[in-house]
Amino acid sequence: MEQQKSTASAWFRTLRDEIVKAFENLEDTQMEGTFSDLPAGRFEVTETKRTGDSGEDAGGGLMSVMRGGRVFEKVGVNISTVYGTLGARAQAAMMARKGLDGMADDPRFWASGISLVAHMQNPHAPAVHMNTRMFWTPHAWWFGGGSDLNPCIEYDEDTAHFHDTQKAWLDTHGDAHYPKFKAWADEYFYIPHRNRARGVGGVFMDDHCTGDWAADFTLTQDLGRAFLPAYVPLVEKRRNNEWSEADKDAQLVHRGLYAEYNLVYDRGTKFGLETGHDANAVLMSLPPLAKWV
Repeated sequence: MEQQKSTASAWFRTLRDEIVKAFENLEDTQMEGTFSDLPAGRFEVTETKRTGDSGEDAGGGLMSVMRGGRVFEKVGVNISTVYGTLGARAQAAMMARKGLDGMADDPRFWASGISLVAHMQNPHAPAVHMNTRMFWTPHAWWFGGGSDLNPCIEYDEDTAHFHDTQKAWLDTHGDAHYPKFKAWADEYFYIPHRNRARGVGGVFMDDHCTGDWAADFTLTQDLGRAFLPAYVPLVEKRRNNEWSEADKDAQLVHRGLYAEYNLVYDRGTKFGLETGHDANAVLMSLPPLAKWV
């Protein structure tokens, strides 16, 4: 599947470039409000590298992080393509989750994807997460990903827009995808020890493989393509809302929930750290400031 791997990896880079451009445009067009006198935010881009147990090349990617912008307090848009052999713990986890025979005999893997998390200056503008990815082993391949909205101050019309936009993109592949992926997101982005969801949901899929690589890849692309039209209009609508110290306090407390979820439950965080990827890139999802009460 070398051609398919190359195609997927290139697509994630293309999507990354489109999102970075759109987010920097939001910074450029922020001409009023509390932070409008700041310089327009720009992404700091760092190349990440991963080495195997014997020091061999094991892939890497680009970590793109903007801090202290007019609109974004912190946002990261990372891409990576990594490969090598899975360690014993990762093998066990994958065998338990997917029932793949032969992992111990041939634990090679390849993974590529994009991961994005945005934390906003204005508490009325929602935080958001998005990722899409392809994973390959000699025993199976699959796609995964999605996006979910994480406002600290909820607006029903914003939630409806976010979901409706994703549904419209997914419905081009059949009307069964959206309800399935929405339910999956509701289950996956739930914080059991808090007995609540971390946000207002979105769509999520994992282990997606029908056997038709081209069709599955197109579906994954449309998950990514849906992100900007689902999210950017919400930022444009809310970025100039007046906010109080109580609003900011609510935002910091909500960020605490986000941090708890990512550190305790998120499979991508666990996989990245266990496979030796750059820790700063893996943990770029954490908010710049948070609060626990």
